[in-house]
Amino acid sequence: MSVTRKEVEHIAELARLKFSEEELDNFTEQLNQILAYVQKLNELDTENVEPLSHPVEGVNAFREDKVEGSVPRKEALKNAPAKDDQFFKVPKVIGGET
Repeated sequence: MSVTRKEVEHIAELARLKFSEEELDNFTEQLNQILAYVQKLNELDTENVEPLSHPVEGVNAFREDKVEGSVPRKEALKNAPAKDDQFFKVPKVIGGET
């Protein structure tokens, strides 16, 4: 199977792309190289090869959940530019004028 220059021109037209003569020749050659490689891959015997969902087998590296204490509220709020006794104060970002 190979691609002709006329087919490359047609594909470019469908995609609304404009190429120079040199680019059309280059794309024709490259597409033919790709198709030749795919044809070569089709020659491989994959009869006893199971399909993969992903080419690399990965193992989840989850860690065990541990309940730990958090930063005390005073410590968390100590460098806040705006705060009240318990919360960070932030500018209103939803709704109308403040």
